[in-house]
Amino acid sequence: MKIDSNSMVSITEASQNFSKVAKLVDQLGAAVIMKNDMPKYLVLDFSQADTDVAAADEEVERISNQLLEKNRVAYEVLAK
Repeated sequence: MKIDSNSMVSITEASQNFSKVAKLVDQLGAAVIMKNDMPKYLVLDFSQADTDVAAADEEVERISNQLLEKNRVAYEVLAK
């Protein structure tokens, strides 16, 4: 499964604004909720629930690490 970086939402933002997660699912078909900067939950449109949506842990971790590296400067600024 390929993860679109536009579909990622932090767990804090998801808990405060679940309607944003629902809109992402409506627009993109899925939303990924991040916990501790790692993909933790996948929210799908119910009509897609019967399809096999699985990714190897190594693949998800590889993608997450790529995104962290790609956005390192932004994360460092936000960490200040």
